[in-house]
Amino acid sequence: MAKGRIAEISKALVKRRWSESDAQAVVSAWRQSGKRISEYAVENGLSAKRVYRWSARLEGRRMRKVRFHPVRLVGGESAPIEVELLNGRRVRVREGFSSEELRRVLEVVEGGE
Repeated sequence: MAKGRIAEISKALVKRRWSESDAQAVVSAWRQSGKRISEYAVENGLSAKRVYRWSARLEGRRMRKVRFHPVRLVGGESAPIEVELLNGRRVRVREGFSSEELRRVLEVVEGGE
């Protein structure tokens, strides 16, 4: 690992609050280490939960695409379509709503967390 990179990670490790770039440096160093989060955290005086949360948060930013899940149709053909997302939010659309419009709405709803 380059000397500048080690210094960057060392500074991030002692900070009470991490910026996104601090977290990226730490998470990247953890992944390169090949160790379990708990092992890496203990060795560096960190909370394993903190590394895990940042890892998940950074991963979520890379996965901004809308993911569709299995659906079940309830009601008649002319009934509105209601999509319940994993986060509990619901989107209801009426007949004639284009798939592209629905895709844009879902991108906003999913990205708005």
